[in-house]
Amino acid sequence: MAASVREKQAAALKRMLNFNTSPLKNTAAEPVWKVLIYDRFGQDIISPLLAVKELRDMGITLHLLLHSDRDPIPDVPAIYFVMPTEENIDRICQDLRNQLYESYYLNFISAISRSKLEDIAGAALSANAVTQVTKVFDQYLNFITLEDDMFILCNQNKELISYHAINKPDIMDTEMEAIMDTIVDSLFCFFVTLGAVPIIRCPRGNAAEMVAVKLDKKLRENLRDARNSLFTGDNMGAGQFSFQRPLFVLADRNLDLATPLHHTWTYQALIHDVLDFHLNRVSMDESVGSEASPSGARPKKKNKKSYDLTAADKFWQKHKGSPFPEVAESVQEELDTYRAQEDEVKRLKSIMGLEGEDEGAISSISMSDNTAKLTSAVSSLPELLEKKRLIDLHTNVATAVLDHIKSRKLDVYFEYEEKLMSKSTLDKSLLDIISDPDAGTPEDKMRLFLIFYITALQPPSESDLDQYKKALLETGCDLSSLNYIKQWKAFTKIAATPSNYGNSGVKPMGLFSRVMNSGSQFVMEGVKHLVLKQHNLPVTRILDNLMEMKSNPETDDYRYFDPKMLRGSESSTPRNKNPFQEAIVFVVGGGNYIEYQNLVDYTKAKPGKRVLYGCSELFNAGQFIKQLSSLGQK
Repeated sequence: MAASVREKQAAALKRMLNFNTSPLKNTAAEPVWKVLIYDRFGQDIISPLLAVKELRDMGITLHLLLHSDRDPIPDVPAIYFVMPTEENIDRICQDLRNQLYESYYLNFISAISRSKLEDIAGAALSANAVTQVTKVFDQYLNFITLEDDMFILCNQNKELISYHAINKPDIMDTEMEAIMDTIVDSLFCFFVTLGAVPIIRCPRGNAAEMVAVKLDKKLRENLRDARNSLFTGDNMGAGQFSFQRPLFVLADRNLDLATPLHHTWTYQALIHDVLDFHLNRVSMDESVGSEASPSGARPKKKNKKSYDLTAADKFWQKHKGSPFPEVAESVQEELDTYRAQEDEVKRLKSIMGLEGEDEGAISSISMSDNTAKLTSAVSSLPELLEKKRLIDLHTNVATAVLDHIKSRKLDVYFEYEEKLMSKSTLDKSLLDIISDPDAGTPEDKMRLFLIFYITALQPPSESDLDQYKKALLETGCDLSSLNYIKQWKAFTKIAATPSNYGNSGVKPMGLFSRVMNSGSQFVMEGVKHLVLKQHNLPVTRILDNLMEMKSNPETDDYRYFDPKMLRGSESSTPRNKNPFQEAIVFVVGGGNYIEYQNLVDYTKAKPGKRVLYGCSELFNAGQFIKQLSSLGQK
């Protein structure tokens, strides 16, 4: 199996931290000690991939932000990993003048322009530091990998390329060009790192098409320039697609606005929806003991606790796509097995007389047998402690999620929305849920109503709409997002056909009886035990049509670009008729974990296929509604 994009990006970073030479495998030599200077962009790229411990193993003693106050360390080499922006370049020139370090290795996250290079050269000359600037590299790493099969473009300035920015009614052409260039620059870096030239497909007449045209042009120009092409030579042969090129599907967020608003039921997507989850790190308030503070005293300050959910966490890898009830059950099982192991260690302790029994009892036991037992118990301790840490982590996170589910009745919302999206019969009216004061926050109600409005075959009549609006306003909803969705629906004119969301559906499996056995951490009473049926969301369906070369009116007029063809032949008829093995789906305008999970499930059912999911930014429903509202206020 070829390396994933996450491994490739991590390898590129390691090479950079080793002064751009490949790290040798078996040298026992000490690494060279060095400092790493990055900007916020660099920090976001490195943090999901390399832990501080790994940086230390590679000889990074200090890692500092470029724009912080840094003391000179005259006898150390410094590796810079920054975006080639004006203020970054100015700061680097200032560092050269102040002679902060022994030598400078400048790595730019995305390609630096000629004029900026000349600025650095000028500064180096005037500071008499030309010999110290050892290397200048373009790294082409301007994207953030979150999973083996998921990436986003940026986390800093993401509002510059957000759904809101692309869909502003008063956007100027120059602004749009700038947004598209930013997106294309990152995608270009992605393909350079991947070491593959894709075949590009996109719908017509929206932002995705503009990205496709620009990306095709950029890849084509790079391939033409044989001397400097980034896709030839050593890094291509080892590329994962040496025999077959990947399909790159550009989708536009406007194809499906219901999914980002949807309440969800799988672990990772729920964490992203209800907790603060960024770049694989979840931050939450630690629950402080509930003992009452003496009257008049200040309430206890809540501690912020953050946990990293990484690829090394087996439980996370296994369950991030599972429905929440299963996760709760698994956490409980893990806890029970851990307790059994812990008891075993305690038992040995008492046998070995470490608990202070009388001497006679000990001498009568054969020592050799127990020494072996104790040795094995001691050697499994670090493993046990790590296990304990992960169990505690997931117990805390899952409990926090469960509190949200119970207090906001998220299971009710999820089930109801699935029914709306699959056009199945509804068991209670929408108005009931909206006007139920116990069910969810105003935002939850707004999300539900927007999904109803987006998926409805014909929009509700004016009188009905007024009734809904009144109920929503009474619960304190902000209706500006509805204004935007109304315009959007009128503008897209695509009748949302019932087939749009496939026959999804949920089978309620009765309430949680099994988890209710005594001694469980999770009190699940009253939460429905819903099981998902596999169904494809619009993005997954589009991918399926294009990857399997199925003919479908939805995707038949998608444009086709092949940057390797010498003449830019504008054709929507694909050259090769074979299905693709590898594909990358990229949503212009933002994505979410629901779609990611849906693609992962789709791929699981297709052995031998690999699908990557990317998006210009990752938002949860709350952040998306904010963007829709600000569009609706214009």
